[in-house]
Amino acid sequence: MIELCQPPDPSPRIPILKCPPGTTDCHVHVYGPASRYPVASTRAFDVPDALPSTLKELLDTLGVDRVVLVQPSGYGTNNQRHLEALSEVGRPARMIASLRADVSDAELERLNSAGVRGIRYTIGHAGAAPLEEMPEMARRIAALGWHVQLHVMNDGGRAPLVEMQNVLSSLPVDVVLDHVGSVRPSDGINQPSFRALLELLESGSCWIKLSGAYRVADAPPYAEMKPFVDAMLTVNPEHLLWGSDWPHVAFKGKMPNTTDLLDQMLTWVPDEAARKRILVDNPARLYGFEASAR
Repeated sequence: MIELCQPPDPSPRIPILKCPPGTTDCHVHVYGPASRYPVASTRAFDVPDALPSTLKELLDTLGVDRVVLVQPSGYGTNNQRHLEALSEVGRPARMIASLRADVSDAELERLNSAGVRGIRYTIGHAGAAPLEEMPEMARRIAALGWHVQLHVMNDGGRAPLVEMQNVLSSLPVDVVLDHVGSVRPSDGINQPSFRALLELLESGSCWIKLSGAYRVADAPPYAEMKPFVDAMLTVNPEHLLWGSDWPHVAFKGKMPNTTDLLDQMLTWVPDEAARKRILVDNPARLYGFEASAR
């Protein structure tokens, strides 16, 4: 039986952090209604409706001006729900799609015009596009200025970032790693996966999303992650991004209030200018948002 995820906290509060104009949430998903957008048979879990209208209200509350919609595993390679959400969230939006190698050049051009800026691969989900197709797809999307986005599922044993480091470094496009590469602070700052992440970040062709800490750390503001953030800031502060990971699917712990996942940045990045770079300037460059904002 496929398990139904718990929903996100329905009552986000006004954040302590005052978002600078142009702040971008670089990692969200939407779901439903199921009658209109069927989920993939390969899904690992079911998700309660998390509609674009609800996301719009959340981002309004947080003071977030821009958003990046990320194709989740639950929809496989059917991108329609998120493509339609681009015009439903009430602000400038971009999207990361999941695509197979048989996609036509004409379809890639259509998706680019719609606001797609990258393709996502996920280690650990049956419905995800195969990793074997990534090098060829990276070659095809290079002319569009897109990037490859990778979600590394932490399985407690292997170190996928170490195993994939040479392949990722050889791609002709930038690489974006979700959720700080799923590194666990309990494994220490010198763990092989984090060393590989820092080397990729230092190369200048890798970007890291400061997101998903609630999955690997204890409680907001997830201070255990600060040494990792400090190390990344030292290596390449211009390639760091922030994302809420709303609606926090497949999380079995105490659901955080999404506002806490924004306010954590006050602890992680206390310098206001550095926070603005992460919240505004870096995503504007990567996703091609216009300079103007509220």
